[in-house]
Amino acid sequence: MHSRQEKLEALGRVIDTLDTLRVKCPWDAKQTNQSLRPNTIEEVYELCDALINEDNPNIRKELGDVLLHILFYAKIGEEKGEFDLADVCDALNDKLIFRHPHVFGTTQVDSTDQVLRNWEELKLKEKGGNKTVLSGVPTALPAMIKAERITEKAANVGFDWQDRKDVWAKVTEEINEFTAEVIRDDHAKMEAEMGDILFAMVNAARLYGINAENALEKSNAKFIARFNYIERRAAESGKPIKQLTLGEMDALWNEAKKAGL
Repeated sequence: MHSRQEKLEALGRVIDTLDTLRVKCPWDAKQTNQSLRPNTIEEVYELCDALINEDNPNIRKELGDVLLHILFYAKIGEEKGEFDLADVCDALNDKLIFRHPHVFGTTQVDSTDQVLRNWEELKLKEKGGNKTVLSGVPTALPAMIKAERITEKAANVGFDWQDRKDVWAKVTEEINEFTAEVIRDDHAKMEAEMGDILFAMVNAARLYGINAENALEKSNAKFIARFNYIERRAAESGKPIKQLTLGEMDALWNEAKKAGL
């Protein structure tokens, strides 16, 4: 691994390269916060793909792509005379120290739960911080991640189930309410109740230490692998997948499952 000095020198080289590109490359020169934003979102998702697959070569690559965007936004801020990379780093460092009084101060904590509760209280106190507990949840987050952050923040100030197993009564209640609206055939209310079921399930996942987004993505990948197996076996038999019966597809699905897919 590299020394601290080597890391700083490597960062300096990237900054110098970006400075040059900003002047000499037509594409880099015309980029703005708004033009980069969609690409930033894409790069973060690509990093998340690498992380969930524990793909270290791609994690390293995608971290570089995300870092480039961070440096780019800092460069744009510098050109506008608003802030530069040093300001970003200093603000981050100050925030980390302020939010960790159990490390840099005299506060005593007994558990990670206490750390998280202190974190939320400090956010409300710090200058320019959150005005309410939930105001720090970005509106642009995907719904499932947002639900997890909402329930997490509420739990950090004590609004949570005392016994995690009690959450299943809530899940059952929401399913029953959804079923009642299915019987009435009220689509708007069915949608609302389905949202409540999903929200309750995300909350349940949190209570059991499971990241709902990661869990669902792994299930997505599993479904894709098994469905691709069905499609491949159908092609091998010379039969288009649309011509397979549901029973035939179920049999191939079970084959894929037994094969460890």
